[in-house]
Amino acid sequence: MRLIVLFLAYILSLAVMVAAYGATARDRPAPRPSAAMVPAPPEDQAFAQFVRDFRTTAMAAGITPETYAAAMGKLFRNQRVADLNLNQPEFAKPVWSYLDTAVSPQRIADGRALLIGDADILAKIEAKYGVPREILISIWGNESNYGRSMGGYNMFEALATLAYDGPRADYARPQLLAALKMMQREKYAAADMTSSWAGAFGQTQFVPTTFLNEAVDGDGDGKIDLWSSVADALASTANVLSNAGWKAGKPWGYEVLLPKDFAYEEADLDTPQPVAKWRKRGVRTMLGDALPPSDEPGSIYLPAGARGPAFLVFPNFKTILKYNNAASYALAVCELADQLKGAPAIASAWPRDEQPLTRDERLALQNSLAVLGYDIGKVDGLIGSKARAAMRAWQKKHDLPADGFATENLLTRIAMEAKAKGL
Repeated sequence: MRLIVLFLAYILSLAVMVAAYGATARDRPAPRPSAAMVPAPPEDQAFAQFVRDFRTTAMAAGITPETYAAAMGKLFRNQRVADLNLNQPEFAKPVWSYLDTAVSPQRIADGRALLIGDADILAKIEAKYGVPREILISIWGNESNYGRSMGGYNMFEALATLAYDGPRADYARPQLLAALKMMQREKYAAADMTSSWAGAFGQTQFVPTTFLNEAVDGDGDGKIDLWSSVADALASTANVLSNAGWKAGKPWGYEVLLPKDFAYEEADLDTPQPVAKWRKRGVRTMLGDALPPSDEPGSIYLPAGARGPAFLVFPNFKTILKYNNAASYALAVCELADQLKGAPAIASAWPRDEQPLTRDERLALQNSLAVLGYDIGKVDGLIGSKARAAMRAWQKKHDLPADGFATENLLTRIAMEAKAKGL
């Protein structure tokens, strides 16, 4: 009898459990579909197809399936990179504000400490490549704040996003292929290959194609690591500058005084002249002395027009431009290098009341010059050599210093004349 009772109790408990489970199941919300069940947005589907198609290009260039899978197998389009690619914030910082940061007291102090701390490494690199240690430290500081700001993006994700679509696709596709070659040749782990959103990486912000062609093993350990090895990064930078034409023992340039009747239309980085000519024109050192003789041609560089400092720059200045083609960057590198050596800061005052033109204002300036019959090239919001030449011609016609420097006042005057002509 006891066994029968126990059996009936067991059957009853099973029935209660089944009923309770049924009620719970009815109350439980329906399970969400897995991620695999949710179709990817069309943009991401197209990106995934690009990654699959690019594999063919990579295989043809010698990339192994294993390398490609490790680097590209789990990539997603990076929306932040895509947004930066299409809507880059306009660079509207005047050169003096740029220099305030690039050649700040802290940047100088940090650089001087590194000149001492890395003296042995720097001496070897300088002896081999002929590039002054101060220039190398300055590039290091300007590119990544001495390794503090190297960028934290996945290089393959960033470059693939850029290569997939947008205005940098033609730049990014060879860089993406070069990054794959880097990984395969140097046996890097893909996760360790971090970069800026635009694909520049390491202590001195190389791009992959430059790495393949010019990076070197500076510390002799048989590897090239521009992220962690200061010796590799600085030696590679020195190699780039040496190959670009850096002349050992020659200056980059120096600040000068211009005479009151100086012909500003002759001041242009693209029109170097013998130093003897500038001496005859009345250009002098900041101490008022005659320019020292030189067998190299020099250009008068006016980063802020006639109202700002003037510099006499030589071929080594243009070599820095080959590393980063922005004159304000080259000036920052050279000025920081000088101050690391204890040279004085720029003496002349900057026209800090001036504000750079916005892109819309630059477009308006170009359009107005075109209405007045000047050849300004493509109307693109970029003030290139043709636009500067047109501004100089207009300024000279109106008895103004023909410095070709775009200001709000110049824009207003040219726009008013163009409007009057249009009427």
